[in-house]
Amino acid sequence: MKSRFASASLLALALAACNTVPAEPMASAPAPLAATPVAADPAPVGDLVNAVSIPYEQFKLDNGLTVLVHTDRKAPVVAISTWYAVGSKNEPRGKTGFAHLFEHLMFNGSENAPGDFFEPLQQIGATDVNGTTWFDRTNYFQTVPTGALDRGLMLESDRMGYLLGAVTQQKLDNQIGVVQNEKRQGDNNPYGLVEYEQLENLYPSGHPYHHSTIGSMADLQGASLEDVKKWFRDHYGPNNAILVLAGDIDLPTAKAKVDRWFGAIPAGPEIEPVVAPLPTLPAKVEKTIYDKVATPRVYRMWAVPGLDNPDYLPLALGASVLGGLASSRLDEALVRDNPIAVRASSNAEIYAQAGQFVISADAAPGTTTAALGEALDAQIAKFLAEGPTADELQRAATVYASSQIRGLEQVGGFGGKAPTLAEGLLYNGDPAYYRTQLERAAAMTPDQVRAAMQKYLSRPVFALTVEPGTRTEGGENRGGYVVSPDKGDGMMPAFFMAQDAAMGVGRATAADRKTMPPVTDLTALDFPDIERATLPNGMQVFFARRDAIPAVTMRVSFDAGAAADPQDKLGLESFMLAAMNEGTKSLDSQELAIAKERLGANLGGYADSDSVSFGLDAMKANLAPSIDLLADYVRNPAFAPAEVEKVRTRQLTRIRNELNNPRGIALRALFPILYGSDHPYGRPPSGTGTVEAVTSLQPADLAQFHNTWLRPDRARVYVVGDTTLGEVTAMLRKSFGDWQAPAGPAPAKQFAGALPTQTSRIVLIDRPASPQSQIYAARILPFKGTDDLVTLRAANEVFGGGFLSRINTNLRETKGWSYGVSSQVGDNQQSSYFLIGAPVQADRTGDSIVELRKDLASYTGGKGVTKEELERLINGNVRELPGSFETSQDVLGAIIQIVEKNRPDDYYETLAARYEALKAGDLDQAALASLKGDDLVFVVVGDAKTVRPQLEKLGLPIEERPAE
Repeated sequence: MKSRFASASLLALALAACNTVPAEPMASAPAPLAATPVAADPAPVGDLVNAVSIPYEQFKLDNGLTVLVHTDRKAPVVAISTWYAVGSKNEPRGKTGFAHLFEHLMFNGSENAPGDFFEPLQQIGATDVNGTTWFDRTNYFQTVPTGALDRGLMLESDRMGYLLGAVTQQKLDNQIGVVQNEKRQGDNNPYGLVEYEQLENLYPSGHPYHHSTIGSMADLQGASLEDVKKWFRDHYGPNNAILVLAGDIDLPTAKAKVDRWFGAIPAGPEIEPVVAPLPTLPAKVEKTIYDKVATPRVYRMWAVPGLDNPDYLPLALGASVLGGLASSRLDEALVRDNPIAVRASSNAEIYAQAGQFVISADAAPGTTTAALGEALDAQIAKFLAEGPTADELQRAATVYASSQIRGLEQVGGFGGKAPTLAEGLLYNGDPAYYRTQLERAAAMTPDQVRAAMQKYLSRPVFALTVEPGTRTEGGENRGGYVVSPDKGDGMMPAFFMAQDAAMGVGRATAADRKTMPPVTDLTALDFPDIERATLPNGMQVFFARRDAIPAVTMRVSFDAGAAADPQDKLGLESFMLAAMNEGTKSLDSQELAIAKERLGANLGGYADSDSVSFGLDAMKANLAPSIDLLADYVRNPAFAPAEVEKVRTRQLTRIRNELNNPRGIALRALFPILYGSDHPYGRPPSGTGTVEAVTSLQPADLAQFHNTWLRPDRARVYVVGDTTLGEVTAMLRKSFGDWQAPAGPAPAKQFAGALPTQTSRIVLIDRPASPQSQIYAARILPFKGTDDLVTLRAANEVFGGGFLSRINTNLRETKGWSYGVSSQVGDNQQSSYFLIGAPVQADRTGDSIVELRKDLASYTGGKGVTKEELERLINGNVRELPGSFETSQDVLGAIIQIVEKNRPDDYYETLAARYEALKAGDLDQAALASLKGDDLVFVVVGDAKTVRPQLEKLGLPIEERPAE
């Protein structure tokens, strides 16, 4: 469950242009392609917009519930998405965080389903199960098998109309603890306090957008049972909600089922509109704060209009051109041409009635924040005067339309068809508003963007600087209303006018809620056929057709990965991948970025421990030129010395960022402890390497690695989408066909050598003033990733692999010490490992380790898998299979697993029978053999002054290290 999640579809306009590349690129020396990809004529943006369509039908129940229905028969699943028009902007002083707190409580059971909602949802094989809260709304969503729709609707309606009898003081106390730990977890991250500064300085106290959605510790702690029940009665009636059903359903079926389950719920009180005037600062506000960050960051922020004002759209497009696109003005001026920044961006964070225009830049080494601020201000002023060019604006619209098309392959989730329809109706009164948005974006003129930017960004700015240092204030006292000592609290009572009327919850007569509706007519998974081809140069092609959207996703994969880095050059592959973004032999970095944007293509390099791959998401209309661009990108990196130096600076900054992040600190320490620093897996799992190695790398090192490990005879090309094997093979032959392998055998990674002998101990890494401790515990398993791990993974699912697992139920749902804990079985190609991760409040660090060890000892020492756990595991894993491959990305990932883990093509179709055959004894035996605690190594990142006295009581050896 999330609180800081911004609406995916509505913010896509500002965010979609960020074509990030998680890993790094490489080089090869064959002749450049005959055609220059940047010259290819892309499909007009209007054609892309015309491809976006979500037909829907609409009806309303007598109690005011509005229902939208979209039919999509591509998979036997239905997305259920329920949106309430209540968020943190509805919270009065003293009640901050209530909307998000209630989102949590509404997962904790209802009168007719008294247990945790994840239990019956997992039993039916629901996927994409979550809930989110933001300033303007709260939503709940899950995608369920068609035969389980009645059960999904019964649960969703039960928490709307039959909740309060199940809300107890114990549940409230527990979820207050969970939410407070969610707040600590966010605050504990680098730049984790910026949101408080942004909201508190741009909006006056009492304004609906002044306080964060997470709320204040004091308000959360002070929430009484009657407070939260009143909050529910005032805001969660059917007349304040939108229900969307999208997928394998039609209108008559939807009407009958919705009326049955929701029809007897009485309407709640009418909600008075929230008044949220757009504030303007009387004068420039400047502030500097200190945080555990790697680099200074300079911000420029303004409050801007929301979705209720048409000016939001040119502002969002302007943000994309200024600092959102890969070719953005800020990136070109401050990162590429005159590299005084290692990162620069702008984003229009648009809400229903307001928003923030946020520009930021991270200083390069040797650059002062004053100099960076002056350069940033100069670029802003230049853009306000000039506005975007027609070409820049068209590229921004193309990227946006392409992103929207990709998102609509999914019926539900965070940004699929159901939430897109719901957002349009909730915020703009039109479920098809996405079309209006796209058409306006495609028709937008540079003058309109320039006028909007001048109108709002010429007002006084909030200029925030974050400097590395010790925090003078944490987040414990932030998130609520801030009272100005000279002006009072600035409260505007008219903002908060929800009527104090009981909901008058009655009992439905249309449905029997005494028992859960049965699950019927489940359809087995029909995994798409995998077709194969081989190019004359040895490149293998694996293809599956999916035509739900006019798009194609691809991955070109090579056997390399961070494990291929030479021991004295850790971070080489990651460095290479980043350098590949800076241009090919025919396109410089700016031209490469522009080429991607014109085609609406996502293109980038990725790496893990065992492989390096290059991904392409392309529009069908632009597939051929997109593959040409992919080939140029993969085959012909320039590795220009000047560009390599810029990449070096950014990679060193990435390493420093890891060393300021609790999770990064812990993982960088853990894997060398497990495997030994000389082992290919005994490296920081991010692949970024070490400062010493990255400082020494040269362009020739990148080119040598590229030419050694990226060979066509070792390349596997995975393709899923709206094309055919013949079509895509012909395109690949044109773009890659003349690429020949170098002479000599392909390289191989060296995994020989003894692993360290592990004994259980604690490695404590001091991170002063941390409100949370990050705990990791791990051991190496005697398996390879290619081994059959189905039973072991099932055993781990019971212990820590799911929301209802034993350790999450204990530390989160029972004790409230964490926002969430989990365990996993990692499966590197040559070795597997068991890993537990637990971010916990600092004063419960020792207690949490005690509980984790106790739970593990109990699980492997006699209290094995229960009948209920086994039933939930089998039902969930079997029933979720048909909904697990809804998108092309899902199918692509599965095909990669089939090929690279040497599995049969029907592997996923056989899983149902394998799960159904599992016995409790099978899981107990796997847990006893592999999920042991006697040699677990614990890495704890936290405030040693607070944590060490707790750890000393555990009886384990303690090694204390300073943070690097």
